[in-house]
Amino acid sequence: MLPKEKNLEESIEDYLVSIGYEQGISHEFDLQHCLLKDDLFRFLEATQNELIEEFKGTRGAGYKKAFLDLVDSHIKKRGLIDVLRNGITDIMMNGKFEFVYFKPNSNLNKTAIDKYNENIFKITRQFKYSTKNNNTLDVVLSINGFPVIVIELKNQFTNQNVYDAIKQYKEDRDPKEKLFGFNERVLVYFTVDTDEVYMTTQLKGDKTFFLPFNKGNNKGKGNPTVEGKVKTHYLWEEILVHDSLLDIINRFYFIQEDEDKKKKAIFPRYHQLDAVRKMVKDLEVNKAGLNYLIQHSAGSGKTNTIAWSAHRLSSLHDEENNPIFDSVIVITDRKVLDKQLQDAIYQLEHKKGLVVKIDDKKNSSDLAKAIESGVKIIITTIQKFPYALQKIESLEKRKYAVIIDEAHSSTAGENMGALKETLAGKTLEEAAKQESEEEKNEKSSMDKMTDLIEKRTDLGNVSFFAFTATPKNKTLQIFGRAGEDGKSHEFHLYSMRQAIEEKFILDVLKNYMPVSVYYKVGKKIADNPEFDKGEAKKAINRFVSLNEHNIRQKVETIVDDFMDNRSMWIDGKAKGMVVTASRLHAVRYKIAIDKYIKEKGYNIKALVAFSGTVKDGEEEFTEVEMNRIVAADITDSNLPNIFDKNDFKILIVAEKYQTGFDQPKLCAMYVDKKLDGVKTVQTLSRLNRTYPSKQTFVLDFQNSTEDIQEAYKPYFEATNIDKVTDPNVVNDLWYQLHEYGIYNDEELNDFAILYYKEKRTANQDAKMNNIIDKGVERFCLLEANSEEEGEEFKKKASKYITFYNFLLQIYPLKNLNLLRLQIYLVALLKKLPKTGKHKIDIDNLLSLDYYKLQKLGKDDKRGEDISLSYGEGELVGISEDAQSRINEPEEEYLDDIIKRINDIFGINLTEEDRIIIDQYEEMFKNDKQVMDIAKANSYEDLVKTFAKSHFKRGIIKSKNRNDRLVKEILTNGNLQNYMIHYLAEKIYDEANK
Repeated sequence: MLPKEKNLEESIEDYLVSIGYEQGISHEFDLQHCLLKDDLFRFLEATQNELIEEFKGTRGAGYKKAFLDLVDSHIKKRGLIDVLRNGITDIMMNGKFEFVYFKPNSNLNKTAIDKYNENIFKITRQFKYSTKNNNTLDVVLSINGFPVIVIELKNQFTNQNVYDAIKQYKEDRDPKEKLFGFNERVLVYFTVDTDEVYMTTQLKGDKTFFLPFNKGNNKGKGNPTVEGKVKTHYLWEEILVHDSLLDIINRFYFIQEDEDKKKKAIFPRYHQLDAVRKMVKDLEVNKAGLNYLIQHSAGSGKTNTIAWSAHRLSSLHDEENNPIFDSVIVITDRKVLDKQLQDAIYQLEHKKGLVVKIDDKKNSSDLAKAIESGVKIIITTIQKFPYALQKIESLEKRKYAVIIDEAHSSTAGENMGALKETLAGKTLEEAAKQESEEEKNEKSSMDKMTDLIEKRTDLGNVSFFAFTATPKNKTLQIFGRAGEDGKSHEFHLYSMRQAIEEKFILDVLKNYMPVSVYYKVGKKIADNPEFDKGEAKKAINRFVSLNEHNIRQKVETIVDDFMDNRSMWIDGKAKGMVVTASRLHAVRYKIAIDKYIKEKGYNIKALVAFSGTVKDGEEEFTEVEMNRIVAADITDSNLPNIFDKNDFKILIVAEKYQTGFDQPKLCAMYVDKKLDGVKTVQTLSRLNRTYPSKQTFVLDFQNSTEDIQEAYKPYFEATNIDKVTDPNVVNDLWYQLHEYGIYNDEELNDFAILYYKEKRTANQDAKMNNIIDKGVERFCLLEANSEEEGEEFKKKASKYITFYNFLLQIYPLKNLNLLRLQIYLVALLKKLPKTGKHKIDIDNLLSLDYYKLQKLGKDDKRGEDISLSYGEGELVGISEDAQSRINEPEEEYLDDIIKRINDIFGINLTEEDRIIIDQYEEMFKNDKQVMDIAKANSYEDLVKTFAKSHFKRGIIKSKNRNDRLVKEILTNGNLQNYMIHYLAEKIYDEANK
């Protein structure tokens, strides 16, 4: 018999009871006051009996109800978290009632330890909580009578998972119930299955937002497998144990208030909690003097992690109750950190004056005074960092924690405005070269701080904590820890990959496209009667005459692409950024874009961002003056606010706003600048901020996919940029899929009509299900007859959706038959039985809301027109070797390959070259070492090893060597990559027959 949900409940209960939780019964719960009142009074009588007796004397026989009413009134006014931390007073008494005792900093105070041990932890299953219905909660955890944790459990063996639990919270848990009042009883709600954990701190019906609370697995999302345990065991074995849970309530949980006075409760994500606790554990052993590199990606919540770290380090004591650090100094340019840190620490400590800010309005003597006087937490700027170091060195008997926050400024590059050498009279190429050199020499804030620290060898009284998403080698050397391999490594990691997979940031490489591929696809589309030819032909003609520095032609490409394909994204709010190679480029781009927008009559505006004054010929230009043509009220500092307005759609930048610029509506980027290393990641990351229904697109005039992949590798190991080959594959797959007989044209048409109805009846919903169910039945018959054919259909259906979506990134596709099949297949794949052989990743498929059909076209039986407009949807790219996974007759494939290579890469290989390629294939198939690798590894690992160690050597040493072909392959990176994948696939298929 398979495990049931009840089994998971029992295992959680068994573990928690084994470590000291009491076993609760649902009827103990006082529905009126929403407390386990017997536990509350038992705790108070054991720890504060004199106070309870005094209270009893003031209220008489009804003292219990009076006390519960008093508690309730305090919670309503102040919130539960404040009541738990700071207790309550009564107007008729002098004392204060405490409702929880937190673990003391050391074991020296026996009274405090005894009181801590009196806390009552209880687990109650099938918890009835309402006076309105008989609903129950799977698991509720309470502390001293206060229900603080709710857990809803699901079991994949009964076809339910955490997402079903999330739906249950949204639909079946009324936020108006007293138990679910924000910061009144429950502090956090978990959804748990055997694989994943999610959490939220507030129920808001269908607007409830859950965050993953997972450890991460192999630098990605999810949780690792642990022998003998379910993957989510850490929740009850690590997080919910007594010490841990009270530590979170005491030192992590806080209420955050935004500018609009809206409040939300912050419960740490797993990696935040893990990072702080691991630092503390290491410091308890090693004390001050070691360094810590915290590599946390964008989307990790670094601001909160830094705030928690600063607070925890400031209160950390050794076993003799001596502080490990006299002061914590936070170095940052993050404007929100100082207020957020002060607000959070006041909640956690309830003391003023623990945090002092030394900003640009104060001088170095103010900083020295704060350090000398032993202020617990000092926040200062990067500019004042040298003074802080000098002062620390002079106080060698004291211990300091220095937290360095690499929060990139959006105005990076302003120093370039002070260039002594004028750009007047220079060509664009010369300007780009000059500013590229300046940019390379300009040091980031982290570089400057690293240089200062590196020069000092006598800082044994200081621990540095460097927080960065993109550490350079020098940063790793200074702040990293040596691993077993002898190299420096980060102390804690939350990778870009995990942030993307957990959907905290977007994967901007999903839709990255070099300009050569963009136009190559356009040529293919223009030559194919199935696609819209007009726009494609216009683009091809433009590309033929495209010159590296011909800005006018690039402007046409950029603006037309944005207006035709991007501007309607996120309900018309989408924005684009043009990244230029120099300030002179930016000036000319601004002039050309403004002119082209006017010519075309587009109702949009463009802004430009660069530093200083640029002289072009006899004219001088500044950022503000150029922008005032379209924005009269613009200044140096308010450009981000102006750009946020809906009529401003394009921002042209020269170094400024390539880092630190946070504009969630930025969807498209047009890169006309050579990017290198970390600058690549920082620039493209301007697109990664999330926004409802957002998708991204990058069109690159200067860099190759290989360049971009290489830059991303150190920060996201599994980066893959999909590349397009032949758009005709969509048509090929359309015909191939029809041949399986899973559906017919009438069903596709009927399904599309019903899907796009504004309001559907229950009968119409049922009809949609009936249409899909017919397809499922036919598929099951097909699979019963041939399992191989069933798997083949799934693969082709998945590829069809992926390929179709990618083409939409480039040109509108007006063939409605293609669209109808795409709509149908996404729904069908969700209902097809899973065989385990081929996992179809529905998350990567297009949302069905990508279009809104307003009318049906004349080619349909209903005789109406269909017009399309973009809606929401996440798009993915096409990989060059993806089509080769579709089985075709071998001879046909080989005969076709030369034409395909010539088409893709614009070269002229001959029939003789095809024969040589065929011989390469046979040569590698007869290489025992290569075949053994193919048998023992996955296809992906084979490709890596084959590319690194065998491919080049093999074709160079081949007895059938063709020098012209070898040179073509070795000098054309795209062709080389294609040949590696083509041959690796042939080898892999042969080895694993």
